Amino acid sequence: MDGAYDLLLSQETLDEVVRVLSDPDVARKLRITSDILFGTITLLISKATFVKVRRKVAVCRDPYDDKFLECALAGKADYVVSADNDLLSLNVFEGIPIVDLPTFWRALQQQS
Repeated sequence: MDGAYDLLLSQETLDEVVRVLSDPDVARKLRITSDILFGTITLLISKATFVKVRRKVAVCRDPYDDKFLECALAGKADYVVSADNDLLSLNVFEGIPIVDLPTFWRALQQQS
């Protein structure tokens, strides 16, 4: 591996990203303008590999986070990268490590 990675999205995970980033409290805290939101979503759509979820799961203590695990399964992900404690608390799901961003970057550096 050369430090490259593929971003996997499903329609459900994209919808969740849009929902969260559009939340007025989140937008204010992160200083997300409508231009930044539009640019971020456009970039995600243009760079991501979209997968079709074929299997639903119910394992996360926050059921709204299961969609990220479903996406990872559908795309045969090597990692789930998250800052969400409900996902991170699982550590691994069906052989897929669930890590924070610094851990993911270190793993990429070690593989290149």
